[in-house]
Amino acid sequence: MNKTDWKNFFATKVGKCKVLVIGDVMMDKYYYGDVKKFASDAPVPVAKIVNRKTSLGAAANIANNLANLGCQTAVAGFVGDDHNFETLSTQLYENGIDQDGLIATEWPTTTKVRIMSGHVQMFRMDFEDLAPRSEEQFIALEEFVKRRLNDSLDAIILADYEKGVCTERFCAAVIKAAHNHGVPVVVMPYGQQWIKYSQADYITPNVAKINKILLSPIPTDDNDAAERAGRYVMRKFKIKNVLATRSASGITLVTEDDVFHLPTRAQEVFDSAGAADTVAAVFAMALAGGLKPVDGAFIANVAAGIVLRKSGTYAITREDVLNELAG
Repeated sequence: MNKTDWKNFFATKVGKCKVLVIGDVMMDKYYYGDVKKFASDAPVPVAKIVNRKTSLGAAANIANNLANLGCQTAVAGFVGDDHNFETLSTQLYENGIDQDGLIATEWPTTTKVRIMSGHVQMFRMDFEDLAPRSEEQFIALEEFVKRRLNDSLDAIILADYEKGVCTERFCAAVIKAAHNHGVPVVVMPYGQQWIKYSQADYITPNVAKINKILLSPIPTDDNDAAERAGRYVMRKFKIKNVLATRSASGITLVTEDDVFHLPTRAQEVFDSAGAADTVAAVFAMALAGGLKPVDGAFIANVAAGIVLRKSGTYAITREDVLNELAG
C-alpha cells in the first residue's frame, strides 16, 4: 500500500471499525521530580515533585490507542469503586471510549504510581488486589461480550496482564463466542500459561515474553530464531498466527504459510513502555478494516516506531501515523 492508499484507509475504513478490548484495565500515574539530596531521617533519595501525569494503562491504553486512531472502541474488565476509577472513567469518557463493559467489584482499580527523576523510574507503587473474581462477575462480563458480538464487532483484543480477567475458562469462552460470529481475536499475552489462548487468531508478544516460554531464550536481532520461536508458539499452544515485536529489530509476522520480518522505523529506541499495547491496537484496527495481516503488521510496526521514541505510556494518534508515513 502506498501513502494514498493509507490515507484512504484511514479516511474511509477506520471510523467504521468496531473493536472491543477485554482484559485488565489500569491507571498509570507519573510523578516527575528532581532528586538532588537524601532525606535527613533515613538513607533514601528525596524527589521534589515538579510535574504529574495520569494516563490510561494496560487494556485501557490499548482502547485509547484505538480511539485515537478513530475506531469505535469499547473496553471491558473489572474495576473498583474508588477515586482511581473516577479518574479512569473520566479519561475514557473524554476519549470517546465505551465503558459499559466495566464490571464493578469490591477490589481496588488497578493503579501503578511511578516516581520519575528525569526519564529514570526511581520507584513504583502498585494498588491492586489479585483475589479471584466471583463467578457472578465473570458471568456479567461474558454476557456483555455476547451482547456486543450480537450487535456486530470487527475484532476483539484479549489484553492479559495477569490481574484476574484472562482466566483459562474466560479466554476460551471469549474465543469460542468470537469465532461463532466470525470475529478475529488478537491476544496480548502475559506469563507462561499460553494454553489459555488456544485457538486465538493472533498473539502479539515481545521477545521478552516469548523467552519466558522457551527453554532457550532468543536474541531480538535474529530473524531465523524469531521465526522458529513463532512456529513453536503456534504448534505448542494451537495459536494460528504470531506477531512478535522485537524492539529495535522491528516486527516479525509468522503465519502458517509465510513469514515477514519488518525492520523498525525508529532511529533511536527511547522508551519501550506501551509499544506492545500500540502494536496490538493498530494490528487489530487493520484486521477490523479488512487489511491483509502483512499490511496490518506493517502499519503496526510504523506505529511502534513512533511510540519507541516517546517517554512513558503514549497512545498513538491517526495524525502520528499519517505524518510518519508521509515522512
